[in-house]
Amino acid sequence: MNKTNSGVALVTGASSGIGRATAKALQKAGFRVFGTSRRAAAESSDGITMLACDVTDDASVAKIVDDVLAEAGRIDLLVNNAGIGLFGGAEESSTAQAKSLFDVNVFGVFRMTNAVLPTMRRQGTGRIVNLSSVQGFIPAPYFALYASTKHAVEGYSESLDHELRPFGIRVVLVEPAYTRTSFEDNLARPDQLLGIYDAARAGMTVTVRKAMEKGDAPEVVAETVLKAATDPAPKRRYAAGKMARQVSFLRRFVPESAFDKSLRKQNGLPV
Repeated sequence: MNKTNSGVALVTGASSGIGRATAKALQKAGFRVFGTSRRAAAESSDGITMLACDVTDDASVAKIVDDVLAEAGRIDLLVNNAGIGLFGGAEESSTAQAKSLFDVNVFGVFRMTNAVLPTMRRQGTGRIVNLSSVQGFIPAPYFALYASTKHAVEGYSESLDHELRPFGIRVVLVEPAYTRTSFEDNLARPDQLLGIYDAARAGMTVTVRKAMEKGDAPEVVAETVLKAATDPAPKRRYAAGKMARQVSFLRRFVPESAFDKSLRKQNGLPV
């Protein structure tokens, strides 16, 4: 693929935030971009073809891939961006709520990936970019279940990459820190609140809001996705933004006890 025809990209969760910025960055770089959203959106906007897809539904996922192939004939890049958040003490969520979270953030990635792999294998080439988070490799108090989904995506992605290299397919991770999107406003809340966590949860709410205000613009993450998608010698992980790079460095090189103390301090928890 040349610079003006970089291939066909499919981006999930592309109606707003990181997904929308990513779709635009890929389109600008020469990709023919298909974006998905849970609800029907404008058929085409800014050169991006939007289609409805529910990543928790096998039939919906199969249809979206079939529709893209019918129109474009191939899929060179899949960006698994669709996801939801959950904020609260881990004990405050039912098993059913945890399963719903994993169904989107983990099994949604699994469904989309499995759906495009036959095509990518036939092509003998393909790139899958999975949106993770710094919470995929550090502790995340009051985001324990969300962080668990990102840890799962990290393990899945790195393992899958080794399996798919013989077919010319690579799987890479993009790890943002706080990003200025509507993520905070759309966070799910626990379905069985416990008063014992009220004070700590309220404190963390303030901490998260302040961090989001200082977070990176979605375009910073989008440019990292573009790099991950086009890097001729892809790395396993791409930190998106200054904070993400700092956290990654500290996690690798700072002693565990010191990192633990710093994390609790940053989150307003007793040290």
